Amino acid sequence: MAMGSIRAGGGDDEDGLDAAPMSEINVTPMVDVMLVLLIIFMVAAPLMTTGVPVQLPKTTAQKVAQAQKPLEISIDKDGKPFLAKEELLPDAILPRLRALAAQDPNQVMLVRGDRDVPYGRIMEVMGIVGQAGFTKVSLIAQSPGGASPAAPAAASPSPASAPAGGTPR
Repeated sequence: MAMGSIRAGGGDDEDGLDAAPMSEINVTPMVDVMLVLLIIFMVAAPLMTTGVPVQLPKTTAQKVAQAQKPLEISIDKDGKPFLAKEELLPDAILPRLRALAAQDPNQVMLVRGDRDVPYGRIMEVMGIVGQAGFTKVSLIAQSPGGASPAAPAAASPSPASAPAGGTPR
C-alpha cells in the first residue's frame, strides 16, 4: 500500500487546498460586539434614569401610610344595599356608614349598582354615603369588553336572558 495524502476534492490547486466556497458563517466577532454593547447599555442605563443628584436630608417623621383598599357598597337587583357582603337595613345604613367615615374621612367609597336597579335608588344610596361623611365616592361600571374586576365572569347574564328586541339593557 502506498502512503500519501488524501484530499477530499482531489483538486489540483497549486497550494494543495480546495477552492470550494466556505459554507459557514463565523459569528464569534458578532457575539463579541453584542456583549460589549450589552455591557455599555447595562452601565449607561442607571445613569440615564437619575435626575439631578441631590443629598436628601434625614428626618424622623413617620412614613406616609399606604392607600387603603376602598370600601364597596353594592345595590342588588332588588334595591337592597350591601356593605361588602353584609346587608344593610334601611334604618342602619346611615349610622353604620357614619361610623366608618369617622374612622377615616379620606376613605374611598365605591358604589356598585345592578343594572336593573332604577337610577333613583342608586342616587339615594349615594346621597346617604355623602351624608355619612364620605367625600370620595365613585361609581363602578362594567366595561363592554369583559367583566369588572370585582365581579366574576360567571355571574354575567347569558345572551339567552336578554329581553326580546335584540339588545340587552
